[in-house]
Amino acid sequence: MRKFVMLMFVMIIASVIAVPAFAQTTNGNAASTTNWVALTAGFAIALAAGLAAQGQGKVAAAACEALGRNPAARAGIQLAMLLGLAFIESLVLFTFVMIFLKVQ
Repeated sequence: MRKFVMLMFVMIIASVIAVPAFAQTTNGNAASTTNWVALTAGFAIALAAGLAAQGQGKVAAAACEALGRNPAARAGIQLAMLLGLAFIESLVLFTFVMIFLKVQ
């Protein structure tokens, strides 16, 4: 417990000392600044799309496996699969909308 308290104390002191570093401005050379919001937005949409594609592949594989085991339950399996795919794709679209709102 004592180590944890000491660690928290050191982290608080370090964060208080680091605050003035974030208050510094550039030397009037605003043209050379990097637009970090746009850069991270590109990584965010790539990550969201990649992970959604992995999830959609897993959903499709599970649906094909379920259809192979029980072809009579085709209607229920297809409904659950399409609903799951729609939810997965909606998360990517929400990420896309949030990126556009943030980059504006």
